Amino acid sequence: MSPHGRSGHYLAPVSLYPCATSPRATHRLLVLLRACHPEATVAVTVFVTALALSAGRGPAGSLGVAAAVLAGQLSVGWCNDAVDARRDTAVGRRDKPVAAGTLAQHVVARAAAVALALCVPLSLLSGVTAATVHLAGVVAGGWAYNLLLKGTVLSPLPYALGFASLPAFVTLGLPSQPWPAWWATVGSAVLGVGAHLVNVLPDIDDDLATGVRGLPQRMGPTACRWLAPAVMLTALGVLTAGPPGTPGVIGQAVAATAGCAAVAATAVRHGNRKWPFRAAIAVAALAVVQLLLRGADIS
Repeated sequence: MSPHGRSGHYLAPVSLYPCATSPRATHRLLVLLRACHPEATVAVTVFVTALALSAGRGPAGSLGVAAAVLAGQLSVGWCNDAVDARRDTAVGRRDKPVAAGTLAQHVVARAAAVALALCVPLSLLSGVTAATVHLAGVVAGGWAYNLLLKGTVLSPLPYALGFASLPAFVTLGLPSQPWPAWWATVGSAVLGVGAHLVNVLPDIDDDLATGVRGLPQRMGPTACRWLAPAVMLTALGVLTAGPPGTPGVIGQAVAATAGCAAVAATAVRHGNRKWPFRAAIAVAALAVVQLLLRGADIS
């Protein structure tokens, strides 16, 4: 991969092993972290760690889950920016360090490979079966999307597989190694599809301009904007109705709030076209809360 930026000038590579005491090295590390899709990386790591705690993995086990998930998400985020470097540069994505010329493409690609390698032993801390499922989710759900399926009609599939693997990684690391309840797997998979729609929505025009034609891009921004809250609401419905027994007061309140948010975004006319997008984010957050509330029941 070429370390040259948009202007053709050589970009100084960012070391993967900076000296912690050097301000310049710290700055380079921060630039590298900006390329990992930090919001999504932190959100998924925190969510799965909380799920592990609620499912009974304990502090030590949950810490191992957090480390493995963080490594996997870092690898996926860096892989994405390395693969998309030329497209991001073509559309002037100044928020992406590689496209902005502050980070060499080969450095972020190397970081992705290192993070993926670290993900293997960290996942094995939860056992061979759990590690196999998690690594399959990272490869099939993240790397396969970046390298193969992003521009195809099957683009939602890796997100569904990746999200569905997370409850299994948590439960298979328990002493009895149970598979997660069906509703946790299905709800997480649907949540992954909704995350794909939400993630792609702001970039649809740029994607189409650079030849990326995944399923959301083929549907178009309008259809995607209205479908995202509906998919998230479906995920929340599975996570609410699937567990045995009736949801408690908090669970009922979460479901009712999510329903109101989805209806407000899709059934009421708004002058601001961002309302469906914002509603999808809100419903997704409430779906995660619902799953965490029933974390003890997922195995």
